[in-house]
Amino acid sequence: MTPTQLRAYAAVVRCGSVKHAAVELEVSESAVSLHIGQLRKELGDQLFSRTASGLSFTPGGLRLASRATELLGLQDITVLEVSAAGQGRRLLRVGASSLFAEHAAPGLIELFANRAADLDLELSVRNPGSFAAALIERRVDIAIGPAPAVPNPAVRCRPVMYYKIVTVTGPDHPMAGCQPSPRQLRGQTWLLGPSAAADRGAIPTLLRRLGVPDDRQEIFQSHAAAVEEAKRGRGVAAALAFTVAPEIRKGQLVPFHGPHTGLEEVWHSMTLVDSNLTAPAELARFASTPRAIQAMMRGNGVSVARFKPSIHVTLWS
Repeated sequence: MTPTQLRAYAAVVRCGSVKHAAVELEVSESAVSLHIGQLRKELGDQLFSRTASGLSFTPGGLRLASRATELLGLQDITVLEVSAAGQGRRLLRVGASSLFAEHAAPGLIELFANRAADLDLELSVRNPGSFAAALIERRVDIAIGPAPAVPNPAVRCRPVMYYKIVTVTGPDHPMAGCQPSPRQLRGQTWLLGPSAAADRGAIPTLLRRLGVPDDRQEIFQSHAAAVEEAKRGRGVAAALAFTVAPEIRKGQLVPFHGPHTGLEEVWHSMTLVDSNLTAPAELARFASTPRAIQAMMRGNGVSVARFKPSIHVTLWS
């Protein structure tokens, strides 16, 4: 597989036809067809076929569509990284749990990046269960999120920040302001961010403790979106206490009270014990300082010129 072949295939997927893909790439239709034919031969898969309503993709064709986009994105990023390295710049790859990445990483990255003019940062959202493997395989330089279930001797783990998860709902919800029992909570519609699908973390732990069934859980693309739905009284949401405090003060959200409605946890940073890179160790030390914690709770972001989000494609089945 060559980048040219993948680019042709990605264009066909995006445009819905070989003809339109050729126009977008400014090449002939026969050139695009040739690249598609080479991919079919190498992979032993038809990839797609023409139907009256457009293109119909095989399971392998759908998988290749995802991989082609990811590989081409990584190629572009690599070109930028090599160019930056030639100019004396460093790249720090940060892996984070979805909850940390959405609410705490922007402020931390903003403050840390401003300390080093030669440093660029790449942030990727990862399942906490994959942190150790990502570090060992050198896919990330530092990971931040829930502590590992089982310590790994190759990974150094240090606490970063204590945080609290609270359960909230809108003021018009029938149970607003009460102290519900675990049974009552299990029967509610839970409006959740992507961290609920992870194998570790405060929100998955809270759901397991309460025994909330899967059919009572609705997962949104972000934790903020889930909280917005809770404001409308559509259900209850598990949220970071410091992120919903302003809405609670304004009466837009109402917290539940009781021993089963919240949980306190700690985010940890993880780096390789034998790493000779200085930036990951610097960030691990800096992340637990009072200035960094304040930035994580109040930060606004970092300049796009300094921040390189990693490309990840998820196939839904």
